Amino acid sequence: MPLDLSRSWSDADLDTWRDSVRRFVADEVEPGDAQAREDGHVGHALWRRAGELGMLCTDIPDTWGGMGGDFRHEAVFVEEMSRRALSGMNTSVHSIVAHYLLNHGTDEQKARYLPRMASGELVGAIAMSEPGTGSDLQSIRTQARRTADGRWRIDGAKTFISNGYLAGLVLVVCKTDPEQRAKGTSILLVETEGAKGYSVGKVLRKIGMKAQDTSELFFDGVEVHADSVLGGVEGKGFFQLMSDLPYERLLIAVLAAAGMEGAYEAALAYARERKVFGQPIAEMQNARFKLAEVATQIMVGRAFVDQCIEKYVAGNLDTATASMAKLWASETQGRVVDECLQLFGGYGYMEEYLIGRMYVDARVQRIYGGTSEIMKEVIARSL
Repeated sequence: MPLDLSRSWSDADLDTWRDSVRRFVADEVEPGDAQAREDGHVGHALWRRAGELGMLCTDIPDTWGGMGGDFRHEAVFVEEMSRRALSGMNTSVHSIVAHYLLNHGTDEQKARYLPRMASGELVGAIAMSEPGTGSDLQSIRTQARRTADGRWRIDGAKTFISNGYLAGLVLVVCKTDPEQRAKGTSILLVETEGAKGYSVGKVLRKIGMKAQDTSELFFDGVEVHADSVLGGVEGKGFFQLMSDLPYERLLIAVLAAAGMEGAYEAALAYARERKVFGQPIAEMQNARFKLAEVATQIMVGRAFVDQCIEKYVAGNLDTATASMAKLWASETQGRVVDECLQLFGGYGYMEEYLIGRMYVDARVQRIYGGTSEIMKEVIARSL
């Protein structure tokens, strides 16, 4: 059966918005996806086109150049991308960066960067992970020191940075007081064009999400203005990172839920068309039961994710619940896509098939934004 794709949080305006997003995806994103997977990035032109059509920073107030919507508008966009395994434009990270600016930046920082992010002129990235640190952000080694004229000088290296290759604005998590742990952490804003000492490593070759640029970033004495600390006060970086976690983790849960829906639809269509021993796979009991199990898991998960979206829009989604959504949805996505791929047989292992790309793309969902193990720790501490 087809899934019920209605959303408890949607309305007529959001349905119209979804139609616009679907046209953008079909006309602007899908045609270039195969080449983007070869190149390892989608290029700046697509980001600027998205900005031109009002597809970026949709939940940023129009005061700062955004569309003036809310989280639901972002959810619609990432859903339509994830259902088609179109991972090249990491608008989730772009939006997360925009929200750090919106929630913690000074008015001058918001005015300088948010309109350019909404237009696609600047692609946003956040540089947290370092070789050897992983999820332990209190152990980062990248440092920013004051220069004689009051500027900040950044030295260090970051890895696994989504949007890193195309980034025009990087939020760099670094130590401004190495003697302290959390209280010695700050986020510095680095505009990459023409920044001396800033360099981007090659696009990292991943097993999945091949159209999405992920890079190493190097900071060799990169100097930025004194007012480049996010929010204008040093030592607030760890607090800023922790306060925006529900937004990031809910986005990952939304991606997972939509990815499962796309995988199910692809598997159902294939099972109805593919014949084995003279009958469609969909008429065989094992396949029917597998599809029934998958459909049930998706519908149950969708109810929880939709509830979390409603809570976030109402302003009362806490970190533990967002972590539950991220944990459950990403873990279930892995199982669901695996079951769907099995119905394709050998064809499911081919990269040219959507289900094969969904399979490898899904694996990182349990890692980025905090691993499943970290999610369990966060949840356990709240009990």
